[in-house]
Amino acid sequence: MDLNADVGQSFGSWTAGGDPAMYQLATSVNVACGLHAGDPITMLDSCRAAYELDVTVGAHLGYRDLAGYGRRSLDMSFDELFGDVLYQLGALDGVAHAVGASVDYVKAHGALYDTTVRDAEQASAVVAAINAYDPGLPLLGLPGSELLKQAKEAGHPVFVEAFADRAYRADGSLVPLSEDNAVLYDVDAVVERAVRLATRGEVAAADGTVIAVRPDSLCIHGGTPEAVEMAVRIRAGLEAAGVGLESFA
Repeated sequence: MDLNADVGQSFGSWTAGGDPAMYQLATSVNVACGLHAGDPITMLDSCRAAYELDVTVGAHLGYRDLAGYGRRSLDMSFDELFGDVLYQLGALDGVAHAVGASVDYVKAHGALYDTTVRDAEQASAVVAAINAYDPGLPLLGLPGSELLKQAKEAGHPVFVEAFADRAYRADGSLVPLSEDNAVLYDVDAVVERAVRLATRGEVAAADGTVIAVRPDSLCIHGGTPEAVEMAVRIRAGLEAAGVGLESFA
């Protein structure tokens, strides 16, 4: 099982997340590419740290929305989104190569992640840009999403992720962050969900429905101080259950 974590979300003098700990806990890291979070120095530090600890680097693509942390959906044309995705891929890839690392997969962030689950046009812009940059670049995302469907059709390797600390709807979609109880904070419950996902391939939705999910990766959030303790417990719980940990990429 892979554990992926969001890193590189600091900007200028503003520091976000528990990155130093997450490099020790995750097997893959989603590095912000400067549009929803991050900046050149943060990207450089993130790629260097991942390379030194042999952690796989992924490009975390978001909307051009620093003020909203990429959590606000933008009505963008195909060309606008195509260009922004290329911009982010090129920026992170260049920084990664400068320190000996490489960008080995792509994951969407925030509102772009949610939008490309169902919006075929925006998903097509993202996939077209990734394909134009690197036809063999893998994508990580939600099972059944429009993004993974189109990426697979375009010949990209696709990998499925699941969230132990996010509430699910009965149809397999995530409860939006704008709604109450979208994020789970009970550490014991989250660890139990992570182990259940990894060993049994299932998760309970908010209404009790059992959803079948066979994840290649579990997302462990690192954006808050409490999240590091959560990630430590998740990793320990998986190891105790005999789950081997390695990057999907």
